[in-house]
Formats: sequence, C-alpha cells, structure tokens
Amino acid sequence: MAWLAFLLEALAGSILLALVLLTCVDVFGRYFFGNAVDGATEMTEIALAIIVFAEIPVITWRGTHVVIDVLDGVFGRWVKGLETLSAVLISAMLYLLGDTVMGQAARALRRNVTTEYLHLPVGDIIQYIGIMCWLTAACTLSWGIYRIFMRREQHS
Repeated sequence: MAWLAFLLEALAGSILLALVLLTCVDVFGRYFFGNAVDGATEMTEIALAIIVFAEIPVITWRGTHVVIDVLDGVFGRWVKGLETLSAVLISAMLYLLGDTVMGQAARALRRNVTTEYLHLPVGDIIQYIGIMCWLTAACTLSWGIYRIFMRREQHS
C-alpha cells in the first residue's frame, strides 16, 4: 500500500505544482498582456478534483483524518468498538457512492458531455472520482481491520 500512497501523493503534488504554475501564468497574462489563459477555470476545477480525490484514500489508509476524541475517556473501550463499526459503515457508504458516481460517469460518457471551453470528456473525470471512492472504501475497510488486530495485540 505504501507504493500506492506514494503514487497518489506524487500525482497530487505534481498537479498542485501545475496548478500553481497555471495560476501564475494566468494572473501574469491577465495583468500584463490583458489576456487570461483560456480554460483556466476549468483546468483549476479539474486539478482540484484530482488533488482532493487522490489524497482521500491516502489520508484514510494512514488514519490521519481529523478525529475528535472527546468521548473516548468517558466511554472507554465501548467507543473503540464503535470505531470498527464506523469503518465498516463508512466503507459501505463510500462503495455505494462510488457506484452512484460511476453510473453518472457512464451517463456522461454515453451523452458525450464535455467541458465548456476545453471540450474534455466529463465522464472520464467522473470515473476517476468513482474509482477513488472505491479505493477509499477499500482503505477504510482495511484500516478498520488493522485497528481490530492492533487492539487484540495490545490486550495480549
């Protein structure tokens, strides 16, 4: 899984660098030449989608998402059991979300929906989002299973 996390972070980092360069060129062109980069808004939207959905599986697999543990001290072990249940439920919901998104992608591809300026196929972008939802579902489930075995080792 470490190599997949590295690849996704490399993808997100390279897209972020490209986004920074695009923004610089767009602003420079707009203010000094009176001409912005055509399709910069679309490219920015697509880049943000790629960055966000590339990082969600990595954050989930590492368990580095934001957690508020105010009730852990009050409920103790009982809340820890809910952690596993929540991992299963979140995984199931992400899988269903991925299915729904892939259905939307198939519809967009059937209808040949493209972006307004660059005429990029919207279905491909939506498919990427669906695949990342499925990958995040798998990461969430594996993270929950990992937590179960780590808890058992700690109590042994």
